[in-house]
Amino acid sequence: MVQQTADNQPHGALLMQGGTQNKSLEQVNGTIAVPKSGSFWRRLLAFSGPGALIAVGYMDPGNWVTSVQGGASYHYLLMSVVMLSAAIGMLLQYLAGKLGIVTQEDLAQATAKRTKKATRYFLWFITELALIATDIAEVVGGAIALNLLFGWPLLLTVIMTAFDVILLLGLMKFGFRKIEAIVMTLILTILFVCLYLVFLSKPDLAGVFGGLIPQKEVLSTQAIHGLSSPLFLTAGIIGATVTPHNLYLHSSIVQTRKVDKENTAEVKEAIKWMAWDSNGQLTLAFIVNALLLIVGAALFYGHANELASFKGMYLALQNQQMAGAIASPFLSTLFAVALLASGQNSTITGTLAGEIIMEGFLHFKIPMWLRRVITRGVALIPVIAIAVLYGGNEHDLDALITGTQVFLSVVLPFSMAPLLYFTSSKKIMGQFVNKKSVTVIGWLCFIVLTVINIWLVLEQLGQWFG
Repeated sequence: MVQQTADNQPHGALLMQGGTQNKSLEQVNGTIAVPKSGSFWRRLLAFSGPGALIAVGYMDPGNWVTSVQGGASYHYLLMSVVMLSAAIGMLLQYLAGKLGIVTQEDLAQATAKRTKKATRYFLWFITELALIATDIAEVVGGAIALNLLFGWPLLLTVIMTAFDVILLLGLMKFGFRKIEAIVMTLILTILFVCLYLVFLSKPDLAGVFGGLIPQKEVLSTQAIHGLSSPLFLTAGIIGATVTPHNLYLHSSIVQTRKVDKENTAEVKEAIKWMAWDSNGQLTLAFIVNALLLIVGAALFYGHANELASFKGMYLALQNQQMAGAIASPFLSTLFAVALLASGQNSTITGTLAGEIIMEGFLHFKIPMWLRRVITRGVALIPVIAIAVLYGGNEHDLDALITGTQVFLSVVLPFSMAPLLYFTSSKKIMGQFVNKKSVTVIGWLCFIVLTVINIWLVLEQLGQWFG
């Protein structure tokens, strides 16, 4: 018998454009009650959780590659890129959360509702590619972490990552708050490991704070021999930090809290607490990414060519010639554990985002397990191909991660533009429309990122055909 949805449509049916639209993530939508009064901390705790799931996308395995490589290649030069990426992320996630709370639509639903069919399908296709690119980073990061911790063959650990959908399906049965708590625990694990590594590495604090001042060299196409150019790593850091699927995810999961859309005061309060939650968690994510770059700069500057893979970083942490007196197998193990936590965290949020994107753009519902199998299956193809062709060479797999992060930067504007347009529309947002200053800053970020991407694409074309 076909499962029926809340609006009496068959589970798996393609709903007609303009017809009844299901709630975003309807199985958890509006399931978490929030207090109408109480202390600051009590109310913040009630709204906390979505920010943690969003922060996961800002510290996934893709960030590890770009941040550590950035520090090892160009010392503290790219610290400003990490900081600006975090600031852009905070702005965009705030807008995404506000869109979800005010309209009770996620970004995919809002886009599908207000665009022509051809545009809708194009944006869906681009977003799906971005999700697959994100999934590749999760596969590679998780697989290499298992390989480093247990010594299992890399091809086997890559295939094993296909079964992590079972983990998520089990977690969903315990309620959304439990998922938020697990994710937060994994985030704190990653933060602790990174703090410990930086503490032992004794970085140059003057260099760290000096790197926070933007310099024109971050846009240089001149690369040190054998390394990626600063511009390439800049795009990679931006792509690894502000991932498109996070905007769709945030606009949906903020709706897990019970808020009366018709009550202006409740909506205003929900937006305020969402901002506190989102910005607080993204600050943690910024700290993690900054710590990763600092580790790369403090321990491995000048050895970037030897850190071209996660295994290279793992081995470097127990090599006294590279990591100095602090080198030990214990540090390597901590690194692998944090990497595994990062990959598993990203798996949870990637699965939820995939459901949101497919249902929102296409109004097409399929079981979560099938959705995950399809997405993970597509992501596994290039990873398995490289693992087989290159005999499990981690360097080639890590190069694949860096490429996916740059791709994410290139496609980000396709998600930014609808978000900025919708939240700047008084017709859509009413009294919660963006202030003019926010709109101007948002579109400036869009223009700058687009120019960087065009520059990057032209540089790559020049290398290929020059």
